[in-house]
Amino acid sequence: MIKKIVFLSLIVVLVIAFFALGFNEYLNLEGVKQLQLDLASWRTDEPLILAMVLFASYVLITALSLPGAAVMTLLVGAIFGLGWGTVIASFASSIGATLAFLMTRYVLRDAVQRGFGDRLKAINDGVAREGSFYLFSLRLVPVFPFFLINILMALTPLKLRQFYWVSQLGMLPGTLVFVNAGSQLSDLTSLSGILSPSLLFSFVLLGIFPLVAKKVLGWLSTRKENAKWSRPKHFDRNLIVIGGGAAGLVSSYIAAAVKAKVTLVEANKMGGDCLNYGCVPSKALIKTAKLATQQRHGEKYGLAASEPVIDFRRIMARVNDVISRIEPHDSVERYTELGVEVLQGYAQFVDPWTVDISLNDGGVQRLTSRAIIIAAGAEPAVPPLPGLEEVGYLTSDTLWESLAENEAPPKRLLVLGGGPIGCELAQCFARLGSNVTQLEMLARIMVRDDEDVSAAVAQSLRDDGVNILTGMRAIRCERDGEQNLMIVADKSGVEQIIEFDALLCAIGRKPRTKGYGLENLGMDVSKLKGNEYLETSFPHILLAGDVVGPYQFTHVAAHQAWYAAVNGLFGSFKKFKVDYTLIPRVTYVDPEVASVGLSESEATDKKISYEVTRYGIDDLDRAICDSQAEGFIKVLTVPGKDRILGVTIVGAQAGELLAEYVLAMKHGIGLKKILATIHSYPSMSEANKYVAGEWQKAHAPQWIMKWLLKFHAWRRG
Repeated sequence: MIKKIVFLSLIVVLVIAFFALGFNEYLNLEGVKQLQLDLASWRTDEPLILAMVLFASYVLITALSLPGAAVMTLLVGAIFGLGWGTVIASFASSIGATLAFLMTRYVLRDAVQRGFGDRLKAINDGVAREGSFYLFSLRLVPVFPFFLINILMALTPLKLRQFYWVSQLGMLPGTLVFVNAGSQLSDLTSLSGILSPSLLFSFVLLGIFPLVAKKVLGWLSTRKENAKWSRPKHFDRNLIVIGGGAAGLVSSYIAAAVKAKVTLVEANKMGGDCLNYGCVPSKALIKTAKLATQQRHGEKYGLAASEPVIDFRRIMARVNDVISRIEPHDSVERYTELGVEVLQGYAQFVDPWTVDISLNDGGVQRLTSRAIIIAAGAEPAVPPLPGLEEVGYLTSDTLWESLAENEAPPKRLLVLGGGPIGCELAQCFARLGSNVTQLEMLARIMVRDDEDVSAAVAQSLRDDGVNILTGMRAIRCERDGEQNLMIVADKSGVEQIIEFDALLCAIGRKPRTKGYGLENLGMDVSKLKGNEYLETSFPHILLAGDVVGPYQFTHVAAHQAWYAAVNGLFGSFKKFKVDYTLIPRVTYVDPEVASVGLSESEATDKKISYEVTRYGIDDLDRAICDSQAEGFIKVLTVPGKDRILGVTIVGAQAGELLAEYVLAMKHGIGLKKILATIHSYPSMSEANKYVAGEWQKAHAPQWIMKWLLKFHAWRRG
């Protein structure tokens, strides 16, 4: 920091010296004309030295962002003519601009990026993706102050080499105009005469040209891609949605709400993975497991502790009952009433606008559509372990049906994976009586969260009897008679044998991209991606939900669905980029883990300055009343300010407590306003107020406190 202050002070001294010594008097038309006369003999006797002096002066003026680049260009043109004058001015201006770029980046960029944080993400991403186009367009239009372009571009992630060469090319047309004007300096009466309205208009058109050219090239590329196919003159539908999970349901509902003709295609159960295999059944099972562990620890509530009788078949029946009660929300009947045509079957692309739907009850229906959304979801990833098929395995999708008729949970359950799904189910089955071993290849479970969160979850799971093995790699599976075995190894290669009755693979989920005929359209299904508008290489074919990511949450799928539906229906008029700035994340272990925005590790990795304020939930009255006094709230803020950068909560009802912070961050509400908000007593939500109070206490001006102490002493007489 001190080095930057010294460096900035040096620049300020140079600028002051420039004006104090009167050099600015030459930076006008009359001054340049006089300077041309003064340098005439030098031009004849020492042209090379003069060229070097002018070159260095030009670089210095541009680097310090002094108001003299235009007249320097005139002077160089007047002395050296159009040819050499253009060479000198072009390279001097580009080198000077690059030095200004470097100095600004050194002094200001880190502070600006830290100060604005995620609010600059869209700009940073845009510059990283298309910075050359933006810079080139700006350089072509002399209306934009070049020194300002140097400064603003320095605050972005634009690469140095990219800045230099684009500036060199982009400033060349303007340099030619001014050098040419300088070669006729004696006839020039004013600087305004150089850039006539017609010339300025031409430059504006020139600046717009790269952007227009990019649009045209994109249009031609799409047209060329589409030229392989016969585009229908009329369409049967405005929108076809493939997949009846969260993304498919919401996007089809939105289309129907704006009176578009929409067809939703689902081959299996409506509601997708969340309703049938994921969020709903797992949370129903977690609730039962939580009640079981509360019964075991009845002494916490003044009751006699007792071992619960686990009737696993009845437990699974309850899970299915919960699903059946929620099913009507996502049913064919409901969406039909909302105006969506629902077809149950498998959809496959014939061409970019046409799909064949193999109906479950027989027959094939062919439909064309102006836009198509692929919302096919994701499926559990299964590791390529030797012997895995031989011993058999469960996934978060298959365990519900596979274990539905079992009288008891698996006696020995091996969970492969230490992420949220693995942790939730490991704790859940341990509480229901399984002897659970959890295997994680990395150094800790919940590796995407901060270390203190990971440690809290690990301790909670161990308290429930889960045997957590980290830093262990699965090698192979074997059968020894009736015994199922997994051979694992640590980092040093020492092997260990784990016996199990059931194996649950929970190492993550992968997009469902096969079976839809996308290969026939020339798409690489192994790398299927959507752009910022969720468009594929065919702009009218969009992706939404787990099939595209980057976050595989039901609420993110629903969030993306709005963008996919609107861009699919109205994208030719106006497109909307998906906003991922505030994604709440909840892991339903006990105690829960919830977060939004930056974590400490993310802020450190991104070199974003932050302060941490913590509040221990063990001190919260309601948590003590409920015998759930464990966990913490951790809030990251801008140093010295109450603006929230990120929140992590470990504790009971963490997912519910997080909502207040999501709302606050969305609408720019800081900790001071949370502190000033009345929270009911006794409630868990008071924890949010108390952490804000901790921030306020840490930032109370101490000099005021000293004076208040004296003031009150005086008031007491």
